Amino acid sequence: MSDASLATSQDGGVTALEGLPRIDIVGLGPAGSDLVTNGTIALVGEIEHRFVRTSRHVAASLIQGQSFDHHYETHENFADVYDAIASDLVAAAKSHGRILYAVPGSPRVAEHTVELLAARSDVTVVVHAALSFLDLSWVALGIDPMTAGVHVIDGHVFAEQAAGLRGPVLVAQCHSQQVLSDIKVSVDDPGLMSAVVLQRLGAADEHVFEVAWADLDRKVTADHLTSIYIPWLPATTADTFAKFDVMVKRLRLECPWDAEQTHASLRRYLLEESYETLEALDQLVAAESDDHGEPDKVEHRFADLQEELGDLLYQIFFHSILATERGWFTVADVAQGIHDKLFERHPHVFNGEEISTDELAIRWEAAKRQEKGRASVMDGIPAALPALVFATKVQKKALAIGQSVPQPTAADKISTTSADEIGELLFAVVDLARSLSIDAEDALRQHAASFADHVRQSER
Repeated sequence: MSDASLATSQDGGVTALEGLPRIDIVGLGPAGSDLVTNGTIALVGEIEHRFVRTSRHVAASLIQGQSFDHHYETHENFADVYDAIASDLVAAAKSHGRILYAVPGSPRVAEHTVELLAARSDVTVVVHAALSFLDLSWVALGIDPMTAGVHVIDGHVFAEQAAGLRGPVLVAQCHSQQVLSDIKVSVDDPGLMSAVVLQRLGAADEHVFEVAWADLDRKVTADHLTSIYIPWLPATTADTFAKFDVMVKRLRLECPWDAEQTHASLRRYLLEESYETLEALDQLVAAESDDHGEPDKVEHRFADLQEELGDLLYQIFFHSILATERGWFTVADVAQGIHDKLFERHPHVFNGEEISTDELAIRWEAAKRQEKGRASVMDGIPAALPALVFATKVQKKALAIGQSVPQPTAADKISTTSADEIGELLFAVVDLARSLSIDAEDALRQHAASFADHVRQSER
């Protein structure tokens, strides 16, 4: 750490390092002149050359110094503005020997120019304590931040800094509708979440009010004195998955049953959980389609589906951890892989390419064949699928490459259009097969496999 940076931690009364110019940094407090410290006022009378970051502060007139508002008008982003201000201040200090620099609030709260100056080795920087907007926020909210465990983060990088956080959060520098909008969409599942808006604290037009999360960027007119308080920040998707990953790994290490499992032994559980998830889906669809159904019943079915999806997710994580133990891949690789595949196969979504549904299906199959090194679109259809599912997949694959599906004479005479009539027809076919001592499952599978072979021959 340099001597200059050490000087930044002192509060007044610091002698400038020999041969180096000095910058005394003071805070104007969060609002009116009544919140400016006596120490700051004394330094204003002591130091001849004075500067303020911006004149857009009710107490800025106390300094009677040159502002840097022009940099906000001539630069495109805040980073360039702050760099320009820091450079001008260092040049002024070298020219005058000692200068005063005043910032809104406290110099050590959300002041990037102070950070830039403190990192300099060619000036002595002395930071003086001041009241910040944080002190007024706790009073306005009626909370003790230590007891409540409040996190303070920057609205410009909300998504990054809020990742993994729990509990109450105070978000500073919410100065524009765009910042508020970015904050709003960063929360995956806000539910009934709300925020307390804090504006112009300590001023005559101070405004503190609660707003629904969905209205954050619609019912709040942001300004440079706007912050928001989130009483409870919900879990982010990334954090929840990370915590679940840790739990599955611990179960694998410490639970005797989990420790004994292999990919082979887990196979039946994956199948069972898949069927239970499908059953939960069927029950949910039935509950939602019931015109006389009760909302509580639908809610119950959604809860069942959530539970079954969790059980299925556990199987996915478990298999991924088994693979990780052998050095093949992690669950993060699984997620990244499907992310990249979906990105590549949806150019109409992510790259703005115009493409028809039929062309998309053809490209999808071509991409799968290339990725898997398959000679035919029929390759990769699991042979163990139930016959009806197997036959459906065979037909879809054929249609995806422009092959027609032959229609038997009996089907030509059917004019059915409803699921019930199709079900009745299939039921009758099964009854006919049974009466002839023919296994309908095997018969359908054999015919679908024969058609798949026909498609393979045509592809050559």
